[in-house]
Amino acid sequence: DFKRPKTILSGIQPTGTLHIGNYFGAVLRWKALQEKNENVILCIADLHSITLPQNPEVLKSSVFLMTASLLACGIDPSKSTIFQQSKVPEHASLSWVLGTLTTMTRLYHFPQYKEKSSVLKDIPLGLFTYPVLQAADILLYKATHVPVGEDQVQHLHLAQHLVHTFNNKYGKTFPLPECIVEENMGGSRIKSLREPDKKMSKSHGDPKSRIEITDSSQDIALKIKKAVTDFTSSLSYDPETRPGVSNLIDIHALLTGSLQEEICEEYAHLDTGRYKSVVAEALNEKLTPIRNEITRLLNSPDYLENVLTNGNNLAKEIAEATWKEVCYKVGLSRELPSAKSERQIQSA
Repeated sequence: DFKRPKTILSGIQPTGTLHIGNYFGAVLRWKALQEKNENVILCIADLHSITLPQNPEVLKSSVFLMTASLLACGIDPSKSTIFQQSKVPEHASLSWVLGTLTTMTRLYHFPQYKEKSSVLKDIPLGLFTYPVLQAADILLYKATHVPVGEDQVQHLHLAQHLVHTFNNKYGKTFPLPECIVEENMGGSRIKSLREPDKKMSKSHGDPKSRIEITDSSQDIALKIKKAVTDFTSSLSYDPETRPGVSNLIDIHALLTGSLQEEICEEYAHLDTGRYKSVVAEALNEKLTPIRNEITRLLNSPDYLENVLTNGNNLAKEIAEATWKEVCYKVGLSRELPSAKSERQIQSA
């Protein structure tokens, strides 16, 4: 049995600005975990980003923007490790080894692959093997717990499968990562403002479909005003028959900590048009200090560079130790990993 301290690994692609679904569904959860003094490792997953075409200059700047955004939302680099995935080459190396332990048939059935490949004429290999790299991200740090949304559960199952396969073939090496399910954070409830039957997404083609944490007050007001609702003017909560209005109520509930029923009762005197102004005002109240802090941090590039350098160095130390152990067990190295390497992993 693995007697290990809890290590929590999560990641986010730098492409696309954080939106309120990311904020409530992921970032606040990471913040809560770090405040419990858990060992939280956050990967800015730029290797995952290039599975689809990216503008190189935009990608470079987006890593800094994501770092600033995480810090502005409350992630503390003295409590959590924030690092850039591509600066730790062992991610790609371990992904290759794990790729020899799974099958094309297993990967083909991933819903995200099917969804994205259905709109592409030529499918990149990286898109197909994306879940294997995700598994490498988790195993490289011997993560014991992974926060996941509903759409990522199958990806964690692959990581668990690869842990069993590797441990059975080469001896106990990796702990079995457990799923941390969303607990009342509610981010998964937030839907697209344009298509309220779908999740809010960073990659949706229409920027009016989401509220980004860097949006100006004017942008927020306009996006909420244009949010799809229905022809009934009164306020009521019913996600099945009134998904658009219910989405706005869900957003308002997360912002205020109120129950949906309480909101409907308090604002029963407003029609949906006037209620939209209330939601926009609540969003501005929450996001204005975050937006201002992002601007301040982006004007301090040396500080952001220092945060990433420190995080990259911490991540590399763990990753190198794990990779040495893997190489020895697989037969890629004659060098027996030192006891110091194992201590580096356990003390991280």
